[in-house]
Amino acid sequence: MDRKSRFPIRKFERLEAMKDEEYQYWQGRPAWERIAAVSEITTEAYRLRDPAINVSRLQRTLVAVQRP
Repeated sequence: MDRKSRFPIRKFERLEAMKDEEYQYWQGRPAWERIAAVSEITTEAYRLRDPAINVSRLQRTLVAVQRP
């Protein structure tokens, strides 16, 4: 498989069109994959803030919800 077929380039006339396609892509992914992506982005954001920190996972429960 050559590089061009592995990394297709699409041009958009408007930012909204690009965002619409991105939204459709993520809606088509399973929930576990979307959650994993959010976790990865969050970890990278913490690393950008402080490169010395080792954030491999959440260390504690952030919010406890009481169900009625």
